[in-house]
Amino acid sequence: MSHHPALRSLLFLLSLSVAAAASAQTQAPAKPFEPTVGQAGKDVVWVPTPQALVDRMLNMAKVTKDDFVMDLGSGDGRTVITAAKRGARALGIEYNPDMVELARRNAAKEGVSERATFERGDLFEADLSKAQVITMFLLPSINMKLRPKLLDLKPGTRIVSNSFTMEDWTADETGNVTEDCTSWCTALLWIVPAKVAGSWQMPQGELKLTQQFQMLQGTLGGATISDARLRGEEITFSAGGVKFTGTVSGNTMKGTSSSGAWSATRK
Repeated sequence: MSHHPALRSLLFLLSLSVAAAASAQTQAPAKPFEPTVGQAGKDVVWVPTPQALVDRMLNMAKVTKDDFVMDLGSGDGRTVITAAKRGARALGIEYNPDMVELARRNAAKEGVSERATFERGDLFEADLSKAQVITMFLLPSINMKLRPKLLDLKPGTRIVSNSFTMEDWTADETGNVTEDCTSWCTALLWIVPAKVAGSWQMPQGELKLTQQFQMLQGTLGGATISDARLRGEEITFSAGGVKFTGTVSGNTMKGTSSSGAWSATRK
């Protein structure tokens, strides 16, 4: 049975359009990955840090061109890219390979690929020891899981978190952003304290210290010390009406007081 000429040409046109559509499908570039707020990750869902808070976090950590910054769970790369624009070298650790590629594209667009790099990895396995500054926007439970590792970093390492705490390790500084920020607008800064618990010998007598993170208690000779705390390697305390400020370096401390220079050696 022969088809009517009009039907034949219609069938021919249809087959052409199907072939054209199939060819277009094979040639069309894949749509670039776009993250969605709340998408699941390995340990946390992705919610971007507002740019105003990224700026505040890096300001609080006093990031300079001499710093190496590590961002744990780097997402679309904005914190790493912002640090790189300030001249720092920065590395983002991110578990989702699509996010890693997106962050690399974003860094290239901003012209900072040399200083802003990204690795696919597990933040619990990353070597954090090279960082002077660590930034993160993780859940409190993740912060607590990381805390022992963070406390073992070099004294003076700065750690900044978006919104979430480290429980009883209180922040050295907290700041809120009110402009250009509607949610997740709090930055918290911790400075890894030197380890000073124990007995130290000073010309003034024995300095005995107990330590809970950056807060200290103890005695010097027979006098109870007060206002005692650490900020990285910097120590301050008062005893017997004298205020001591100094620097901890391993098993020695030295500094100045209202009654002259002082030093201490770990016993």
